[in-house]
This record gives sequence, C-alpha cells and structure tokens, in this order.
Amino acid sequence: MQWTKHQFSLIAIVAITSFMGTFLISSVNIALPSIEKSLHLDAITLSWVITSFLLSTAIFLLPIGRIGDNTGVARVFKLGIIIFTLASAACSMAPSGMWLIVFRFIQGIGTAFTSTTGPAILVAAFSAKQRGKVLGIAVSAVYLGLAIGPFAGGFLTQFAGWRSIFYVSTLLGIITAIVTLIFLKRDKISNAQNKEFDFRGAIFYMLGLTAMVYGSSLIPNTLGWALMAAGALFIIGFWMHENKTHSPILDTQLFTRNRLFRYSNLAALINYSATFAIIFLLSLYLQKVKALTPREAGTILIAQPIMMAIFSPIAGKLSDKIQPRYIATLGMAMCTVGLAFFTFINTETPMWSIVAILLWVGLGFAFFSSPNMNTIMSSVEKSQYGLASGTAATMRVVGQITSMTIATLFFASIIGKVTIDNVATETFIFAVKWSFAVFTVISIAGIYFSYDRGKIIRE
Repeated sequence: MQWTKHQFSLIAIVAITSFMGTFLISSVNIALPSIEKSLHLDAITLSWVITSFLLSTAIFLLPIGRIGDNTGVARVFKLGIIIFTLASAACSMAPSGMWLIVFRFIQGIGTAFTSTTGPAILVAAFSAKQRGKVLGIAVSAVYLGLAIGPFAGGFLTQFAGWRSIFYVSTLLGIITAIVTLIFLKRDKISNAQNKEFDFRGAIFYMLGLTAMVYGSSLIPNTLGWALMAAGALFIIGFWMHENKTHSPILDTQLFTRNRLFRYSNLAALINYSATFAIIFLLSLYLQKVKALTPREAGTILIAQPIMMAIFSPIAGKLSDKIQPRYIATLGMAMCTVGLAFFTFINTETPMWSIVAILLWVGLGFAFFSSPNMNTIMSSVEKSQYGLASGTAATMRVVGQITSMTIATLFFASIIGKVTIDNVATETFIFAVKWSFAVFTVISIAGIYFSYDRGKIIRE
C-alpha cells in the first residue's frame, strides 16, 4: 500500500521532533563535565541538569495525553514545539547552574507535549498492519538523535563551548515549527462525551513524582527519606483517586483489566530504568578515568545508539509479522547481559570492550523498543491512542528518571557534594559499579514481564 503525501509529512514531523529531544539529552550528557567547570556545580547538582528535564517531561506526559484526547493532539503538538524552542534559546543564555536547571525544566514541558501526541498522530493516520513499521521509523529517529548527540555534542563542546548545543537545538526547533505549521492539519472535532480534566489527580501525580525525585538527591539526610516517603504516599493516593474518578488522566482499568497493556508498560518502565543512565555514567567515566576529550568520549558512546537507529525499523517490521513479545524478550535479555558485563568496569577496562558491550546493548534495546511500542498501541481502542501513547511515554521517562535517581543515590551516598574532578578514581568507580549491579537486577525482572504479557490480536 502506497503512502500519501500527507502520511509522509506526518512521519517526517514526528521523526524530527523525536530526534530533537534525544539529540539534546545525549549531547548534554557529553557536555556535563564542561558545564560542571563553567558553572561550578557539584556532582549531585550536575545530575539535575539531566534530571530536571526528565522530571518535567514525566509529570506533564499523562495530563497532556488526556488533554490531547479531549482538545486535539495536533494543537498540543504544535504548542509543544514552540515551548521547546523558546526554552532552548533560554538555556543557551543561562547565567548560572540554577537558571540552566529551570530552563531545562521548561524545555522538558515542551518535550512532553510532543512526545505524548506524536505516536497518537501516527497510529491514527496508518492502518494496524503498518503500525510496527511506522512506529519503528519514529523510534529509529529517537535513536538517531541518541547516536548523533554524543559525537555532535562532544565536537560542539570541545570547539564552540557547551552553550552551542542549545544554539543548535534552537535552530532545529525553529525549522521544525515552520514545517509543522505548514503540514500538520488541524484536528477534527472530538466526539468524546467526557471532556472533564482531573486536576486533583494531576496534582497528586506531580507532587508525588517531584517529591520522590528531589528527595533522592538529598539522601542520606533525613529530609531526603521523608520526601521520598511523602512522594510514595502521593503516588498511592493518585492511583486510588484514579480508580474512583469518572474522568481519570490515567485509566487504571487499562492496567487492571488489560494484561497486554499492563505488562508491556511495565517492561518499558523496567527497560528504561535499567539502561538510561549508561550514557550518563560512561560519559563521566571516559572523561575522568580514561582522560578522553568530549569529542573522543562522544565517538565511543555513539556505538550504542547507532545500533538502535539501524535495527529499530527492522525490529518494528518483524513485529508486524510475528508476535512482538518474542523479539522484545530477546532484546531485554541482551540488555541484561550487557549490564552484567558493565559491573566489572575498572581503570584497566580496554576501550574495545566498552565499545563491544555498547554495541550489544544497543542491539538489544532496538529489538525491545519498537515491538514493545507496537504491542502497547495495538492493545487499546482508537479513542485511547492519546492516552496509550502518553502512558507509554510516561513509562519511558519515569524509567529514565528512575535510572538517574539510582545513579544519584549512589553519588549522594558514596561521593557526596563534591565535584567529579575532586573525587578519588576508586571511589567514583565503586559508585559506577554499584549502579550497574542494581540495573542488572532490575533488568532481569523485565525479562519476565516482556515474555509473559501474552499475544496481540491483529485486525
């Protein structure tokens, strides 16, 4: 079946915005040591340059998914691009670490708007038999951003300074905004009867997630543990409230009554929780322990996402022909093995070994992600596409936050409020190895959920 010009334009728009978010994440990861020196940040505050972006993305994804279903995903998508572009420009001019963290938080809000509505735009425009292939292309753009980000970020940081990364993201945002306004048509008027918005549930969710993430950076202080406990209570209260309200931002029945949806989202949450901090930790390791330049470190770290970009469309296409859970489970198992190998990292670990493990994990992630997303979107009705894509994106970002929180926990308890340059190499490696050990255990649990989810029923 031939794609129309309109369908091609939709793929291009969603792919470009998917590329922008991950390009920025991966390029900023490489620039962290330079940002640390330029703005005089300690290790824990430095981690918030990444975490603030992820936190705002996570706390807005679910509410925006609901709003998108009610008011139109195209309108929300366009607004997200504008917010992202303006925040990128602000980041490039941030006068201090605190302002950079604030602007990154706003940037994450714009990303939430596009991340939760992008997949919904695609699945509404293509038939069920083409979803795996189309979503595979979008996922490939995500990994292409991850692939180009480390190299480009390293090059820009070394020769033009870390602020140049945000100059580039601002330019990309302007171009994308122009293309989107030209080609993305207005939404059709929704026929949904229930268009109420659950403000109380949104507040519970936002407060809970924020308290847990911020609390993790204060551990081992008592306030840190108290905030994490309070955050957990808010999340429990959020779930109980969503069970009762007639206009939830999270349809808990999708989790309680739809095993395929529940297990696929749990598998995504676990996979991202176990793998996201790999680039963050290795970026610091390569520049501190191996004394590489930002450009050299970026060249090494490109190994993982380049495998994701190459093989994600292949895995997505395969998931249109055979049951996705088999491909996704293989991918999860490969990621687990790679993480286990990283627990043996030390000062003498050869570069070829690091590259080989990154290639292996990248291939595993490609096998997991596209088939898993295909399963999630195929397990719900068309009227729930916005909610489903928002939930899936939330699992991804909450998993990324969990991964960074685990790394931050070990940094806070082992390294403390000290700059990376002033930490003893042995102490730094000890924190990194313990992080990878926890990630390995988490990933093992993901193998079960990935395989035991059940089969999708195609039209």
